[in-house]
Amino acid sequence: MCIKKLLPICSGLVLFLASCSEDSAQVGGTQLAGDERRNFPEAVYEPDRSQRANDLFALGRKLFYDPSLSADDQVSCATCHLQYAAFSDPSHPIAHGVAGRLGRRNAPGIFNIRWVPDFMWDGGINHIEVLPVAPLTDPVEMAETLENIVIKVDGNPDYSPLFERAFGSDSITMPRILKAFAQFMGEMDSRNSLFDRYARGEEDLNADQKKGLALFDQHCSSCHSGALFTDFGYRNNGLDSIIRDPGRMGITGLESDRGKFRTPSLRNVALTPPYMHDGRFVTLTEVLQHYRNGIKPSATLDESLRGGITLSDQEAQQIIVFLQTLSDVSFTNDPRFSQP
Repeated sequence: MCIKKLLPICSGLVLFLASCSEDSAQVGGTQLAGDERRNFPEAVYEPDRSQRANDLFALGRKLFYDPSLSADDQVSCATCHLQYAAFSDPSHPIAHGVAGRLGRRNAPGIFNIRWVPDFMWDGGINHIEVLPVAPLTDPVEMAETLENIVIKVDGNPDYSPLFERAFGSDSITMPRILKAFAQFMGEMDSRNSLFDRYARGEEDLNADQKKGLALFDQHCSSCHSGALFTDFGYRNNGLDSIIRDPGRMGITGLESDRGKFRTPSLRNVALTPPYMHDGRFVTLTEVLQHYRNGIKPSATLDESLRGGITLSDQEAQQIIVFLQTLSDVSFTNDPRFSQP
């Protein structure tokens, strides 16, 4: 496995970074190369590319859908991360787990995560191979211990040949389990939306979609920037005047981080309601309405949001029409990621 350092992405980065070329298309004031994959940043994590890669992927896929990894044998990773919703949970504002217990925050989608430098709404996990530990051991999600997970997997005869093929021996350890999870989730690449095909010159957008793109570029791309539609930053976006969830402050201990949460990727955003770290908004219309006139002042409110974003009803709807072009149905229907 190769871990690479990701250079910081400044908040002013435009939608895609590309040098001008003859096969580039002009989109919303941004040059887009004919092959949009060249515009993804360098990956933080590269999945295994050896001959064992497919077997490691198959093992991770089985683990992802296995409810026996939870304390009550009822909750799998896929319980809160459903493929048709870009591996988010559209049915619950906040994560739910064993015995119907509820967590504090919304379950985000899973895609393009090998480019992500840190995880969770507060950035409390900084490596893809450690990512599963949080839900597996969280007392209100899967509520299991790592030791018991190894015992359960070791006691299931279905796993022995999978480990043998993936690692060359049937020894079952937690590091191997986590590596298999990372292989499976790390292959969840989503970059074949209508917008991607437009960026590659394969399809066109209609007038409202193009207008929405221009408005997005003007009002939203300073935070939702780059090919991943996020700058990986943490911001207080004015949800509350009195901030009860400390957000990023819970990790850094800095008062200046109170109420700041990770800027989510807007890829597949139309497929991943409800929205915000606590799932308070059900529709994208509500989200845009918040940014137009619902922002609450507080000490750590992001400077760019003071005063809100000025949009007409038509302009807000055009941004939503553009955001819908970021849905990648080939990803949400890809049989490689479905339940085995």
